[in-house]
Amino acid sequence: MSPLLSTALLFLASAAVASEAAAGHPAGIPWGDIFKQFVNFAILVGALVYFLRKPLSSFLKERSEMMRKSIDDAARAREEAAAKLSAIEARVAGLAGEVSAMNRKMDAEAEEEADRIREAAQAEIERVRVQAQFAADQEVKKAREELRREAAALATSAAAEMVRKAMTPEDQERLVRENIEKIREVVR
Repeated sequence: MSPLLSTALLFLASAAVASEAAAGHPAGIPWGDIFKQFVNFAILVGALVYFLRKPLSSFLKERSEMMRKSIDDAARAREEAAAKLSAIEARVAGLAGEVSAMNRKMDAEAEEEADRIREAAQAEIERVRVQAQFAADQEVKKAREELRREAAALATSAAAEMVRKAMTPEDQERLVRENIEKIREVVR
């Protein structure tokens, strides 16, 4: 038993014995019975403390360690959650920059594609214009040649008609003789 408990029991016992002797038990408080009950209670408490001290101490120690471990685990989980939250917040903050960078990149690519399409369209327009010009030039040449042939044919037929009308049989005979004379001179 602990020294404090023993001292308290002795003090109470001596107080009870002194009061019984002074009061003469019959009309007063039954201090002897109270003392017996107190001694029984003290023995019970002493036995409980003696037998339950180690299990209670180990239970409380285990409970304390378990609570400390739970607190440590909770603190670790909180730190991990805070780290994850920070990473997510940083990523979310970075997403805005990534989205704007992607938008700028897509805008630049779209502009480049539009420029490339405009250049291809201009090249195609120029190619078609050159082909159309070449085809028109060829048609104009062809039409001019056709007009020259028709004009030559018309001029020839008009000249023949004029010669026929203007030339008499005597003129024809004279022309034939002149030509024969020229041929003889060339042959000689």
